[in-house]
Amino acid sequence: MERRCGSASSQQPIADSEQGEDTGVALDLATVAKPDDRTLSEEERAIVEEIARRREELVALASDLISFDTTTREHNDDPARDETALQKYLAARLRAAGAETDIWEPAPEDVAGSPMTPPGLRFDGRPQLAARFPGTGGGRSLLFNGHIDVVKPDPLEQWTSDPFRPEVRGDNLYGRGACDMKGGIASMVFAAEVLAARGAPLAGDLVVCTVTDEESTGAGALAAVAHGVRADAGIVPESTDFVVKIACRGSLIPTITVPGRAGHAGCPQPHWREGGAVNAIEKAGLVADAMRRLETDWRQRPNAHAPYISPGDIVPTQIAGGEWMVSYPASCRLEYHIAYLPQQADADGWGGRVREEVVDWVMRAAQADPWLAENPPTVTWAPEVPAAAIAPDEPIVPILLAASAAAGRPSHIWGMDGWYDGATFTLGGTPSLGFGPGTGSLLAHMVDEYIPVDDLVAGAQALAVAALRFCGPGHWPATETFGA
Repeated sequence: MERRCGSASSQQPIADSEQGEDTGVALDLATVAKPDDRTLSEEERAIVEEIARRREELVALASDLISFDTTTREHNDDPARDETALQKYLAARLRAAGAETDIWEPAPEDVAGSPMTPPGLRFDGRPQLAARFPGTGGGRSLLFNGHIDVVKPDPLEQWTSDPFRPEVRGDNLYGRGACDMKGGIASMVFAAEVLAARGAPLAGDLVVCTVTDEESTGAGALAAVAHGVRADAGIVPESTDFVVKIACRGSLIPTITVPGRAGHAGCPQPHWREGGAVNAIEKAGLVADAMRRLETDWRQRPNAHAPYISPGDIVPTQIAGGEWMVSYPASCRLEYHIAYLPQQADADGWGGRVREEVVDWVMRAAQADPWLAENPPTVTWAPEVPAAAIAPDEPIVPILLAASAAAGRPSHIWGMDGWYDGATFTLGGTPSLGFGPGTGSLLAHMVDEYIPVDDLVAGAQALAVAALRFCGPGHWPATETFGA
């Protein structure tokens, strides 16, 4: 397979001047598509019916994926699990369906130096997969992307069944990753297989990509972009409950270490300039006040809101200080989770400007205190994930809204307050969105995680119809009526 999969159009971000305030009003299908766009063609109807008829095969595919233990790593050197076996399993299926497949282990230098990745990250035993169903030519290319890693299933004793031995109980498929997001991967792979089996007339390439490490660093998608995986649009079938999510916030995690000076807490202390103790916990309160003021300042700015996502926020998540119960603390560590909006990102799409602003507010607070002015706090940063947004009139958006409705799941546009791999592909040149089966906000990462079987089927149906309409032949005309 060639390193470059399909062609890519440039990202169409929402301009800062167009952000305005979030009105809280989601656009429904009627806003972006004519009523007759919801009517399936004869070919589309046949594909939708075939997916419904083969639902047991789809459940079996999702079950196979769940049975691979692909628990994400917590540390760089954690050993791989079943990632290679899962990727080989998918590659064999996709190759049998007619795709050109490429499995590769990224080199460390493919992702080195990115704000997303910790130093020294390797991919031993964690390959990425890209498969291409070639189009006949002249059409738009579409990317389906999903992450194969899952969060650890602890506490195991609370599960009704083994999290890696999937079970269908009632109308739901249970197992770790059923909702986030092996169910979505099953839907996208099955959609591609059914389209290929029927010889569906796709003018553009359909690319299926599965990556590792989304739950930890996001490095898998970063490696895929570096490898050349891209298309004219991308769909990441995260568990959005069939909502079309076109924006997400980025996040930064600073650790601010505030110095003090140790001393006996039970003894009166002279002034610190005379060698006396300094309470680092009390001094950390000055930094915490500055961070609260910064968040308040954000909320009062003209660009404080973005469509479809919540405002940026600064949340203290951990605090640790002191060495002994009767000693003045010599240091205090504050950790924060900072969510920022696409318009707050720097020119490259990352949070560099936010980092600079945080450091500036912390250091200005320190300058106002004599001790901290001479003994300033230090700020270090964990790897970050970027914010991203695509315009609501990107051609894939109305097409997917209509395809979802055609599958019996009327949809609307919204955004993610969290993060997903679609942001990485968007910044890499493939305007991408989140859309898929399951309700991740309720079911992802939980004990007894599950996905409704009907959602798997509807997800595969919507993705297949969207691919047929987006990749051609011809350009489906939904965008002509946007905003009407």
